[in-house]
Amino acid sequence: MKILLITAALGLSVATFLPLLRHEAWWIRAFDFPRLQILALGLVVLLVFSFFWDVQNVFEGMVLAVLAGALLLQSYKIFPYTPLAAKQVRNARAETSGNIISLLIANVLMSNRDAQRFLTIAREAGADMVLALEPDQRWESQLRELEIEYPYTVKKPLGNRYGILLYSKLELVAPEIKFLIKEEIPSIHTQVRLASGQLVRLHCLHPEPPAPTEAEFSTERDAELLIVGKEVKGSHQPVIVAGDLNDVAWSYTTTLFQKTSGLLDPRIGRGMFNSYNARNLFMRWPLDHIFHSEDFFLVTMTRMPDFGSDHFPIYITLSLEPEAAGLQELPEEPEPQERELIEEKIQKVE
Repeated sequence: MKILLITAALGLSVATFLPLLRHEAWWIRAFDFPRLQILALGLVVLLVFSFFWDVQNVFEGMVLAVLAGALLLQSYKIFPYTPLAAKQVRNARAETSGNIISLLIANVLMSNRDAQRFLTIAREAGADMVLALEPDQRWESQLRELEIEYPYTVKKPLGNRYGILLYSKLELVAPEIKFLIKEEIPSIHTQVRLASGQLVRLHCLHPEPPAPTEAEFSTERDAELLIVGKEVKGSHQPVIVAGDLNDVAWSYTTTLFQKTSGLLDPRIGRGMFNSYNARNLFMRWPLDHIFHSEDFFLVTMTRMPDFGSDHFPIYITLSLEPEAAGLQELPEEPEPQERELIEEKIQKVE
């Protein structure tokens, strides 16, 4: 039993420190995801060892010390996404109807057959916009009834799990479907006219994940996020970036994206809003994201019920308020070496 605990401690420590290498291989980047799970298992190992055994030699002491350091690192990474941390985005003080925008995003899972449950959730949410990710032609046909309430649409259903559909009650201005990295992976880029007449830039993304059945390296995913981050940096219009980014909130790439774009994360100081995996209670992490510019306050953000997909939908309402820009702290600017890394990642796909 003691040998098993020491082996587990070593394994959890390796899983913690391995992502610090910044290597883009999928099997390294995969350890960015289960930080909460590694923290929980590590605490169990440390407590059980401390309760039943004394440290009998230098090796055991070193193993436990390294594990303790790993747990501190995991806690540091996760802490901003707990209610104990300071909020990056302030709560809206009052809803100004003309400047409110709400969005429901959901990876529907192409093989999922329960479109009616999703339609029920969408109707109950009543969002201004619905973003469906991973739809094929069958999903597009089944969601077509949304167009009664959502007359503005941008649609690119695909049978490769990278289809994308956007439905809007608000006017879409100059919508485009772009293929930023690969011809088979689309993204939507549009302006949205609020009821007040104000235009908001919206970017909807679903990059390819680093995984053995998808991409061997995270290169394409990282580059797509950073290309959009550079594009929106310094925009004179309010900006929202949303989608299944196939990355977790606390990863280094997400940090680089925030530094590059200057966008805020409403989850910081509120919670993780774990959206994947809806089918496994113990293996969940925040994979679906909404980032926005500093001129928005948060009205509400919630995880919606399961509808048969492997993702939970995420619903958010934002309030565009002129004074918000001066009251919210922006992410740090990239360091010189980070700027070089950002350019290097983008150049790899050009």
